[in-house]
Amino acid sequence: MLSLEKIKQAKKRLSKIVSKTPFSYAPHLSKLSQIKLYLKKENLQVTGAFKIRGAYNKIATLSDAQRVCGVVAASAGNHAQGVALSALEFDIKAVIVMPESTPLTKVDGVKHYGAQVILYGTNYDEAYSYALDYSKKHSLTFIHPFEDEDVMCGQATVALEMLEDCDDLDAVVVPVGGGGLIAGMASAIKQINPKIQVVGVSATGAPALKNSFELGYAVDSPSVRTIADGIAVRDTSKITLDILKKSVDKFISVDDEEIASAILFLLEKQKLVVEGAGAVGVAAVLYNKLEFLKNKKVGIVLSGGNVDVTLLNVIIEKGLLKSGRKMKLTVTLVDKPGSLKHFTEILEELNANIVHIAYDRTSISLDYGDANVTVHMETKGDAHQQEIKSALEQKGYLRD
Repeated sequence: MLSLEKIKQAKKRLSKIVSKTPFSYAPHLSKLSQIKLYLKKENLQVTGAFKIRGAYNKIATLSDAQRVCGVVAASAGNHAQGVALSALEFDIKAVIVMPESTPLTKVDGVKHYGAQVILYGTNYDEAYSYALDYSKKHSLTFIHPFEDEDVMCGQATVALEMLEDCDDLDAVVVPVGGGGLIAGMASAIKQINPKIQVVGVSATGAPALKNSFELGYAVDSPSVRTIADGIAVRDTSKITLDILKKSVDKFISVDDEEIASAILFLLEKQKLVVEGAGAVGVAAVLYNKLEFLKNKKVGIVLSGGNVDVTLLNVIIEKGLLKSGRKMKLTVTLVDKPGSLKHFTEILEELNANIVHIAYDRTSISLDYGDANVTVHMETKGDAHQQEIKSALEQKGYLRD
């Protein structure tokens, strides 16, 4: 495991730039799960994620000669901003290689901290390979997002803060992608109090490290696909795996539906914007995957909050549909004056709020003289939706 002394040294270095984020009791979530849950809100961290910790600690330990040359990193998100801000603090050059498909908001976020951005490749692995070659050609120090001792020691400071605030935890739940965060945190936790369980949570669409942990040796995934892009790592790091094998007690996974539900839950119930990677621990709670921790005192790391706004919009819309608070339906009307008015009056009587309506009389599936009307409504749950459907059936409306 990583040296506890080096982790404590990292904490001292980080005091200049890193916020000690809140570690707060979550009463609603605790009641749902029968677990005493506390949330470590790294989504409120500088740059919106824990990654600043490792990036800053790594750059702080570079020699003067290395800093003069500058640094390079490959990332499409949180690590990129962590490296960029850290380099700005030390007034050194930073080059960030990002996949060509990276959203403009993330590119602009990195440029905001003064870093040079190079867009290369269709995915992270191609950007990573290019960044390694670039570092050699231009004599820049490559800052790896997790496979680096100084980076992991920086990430480990999350655990020190949690134990400072609550030294009687029974378990800590940590998101896992490449393993840098959990390797650092587990190293610290097990040396301070080996009785505390460390539980890793990965996305089912990025199973490499979980599979490797269970098999006992490194295996890579042929591909990854998950909305939790912060933990969408294809290849297993032997370095982090070795630490996990010595310090992690259990490994579970959650799928994208579960992650999306957790993001919406945190937004609505906890008033927290959390990205997919940061929400996996809460997803595990909501879907009863932490039942072995019932009545225990458990800390969950919300690792970041940099969720893409477009994705967040989709998650909200789907969540409202699944929970019965939005409804879409199509009915066929006779295409004559008053038909649409009569239909909407029925919905008005049922207290359904129409937010969008579309009228189509040209579909080839329609008889001449008919029209399809598609309505999107705000409703008050499944029972309300069933009431609407029953009323429309009684009135003789045909729905596609």
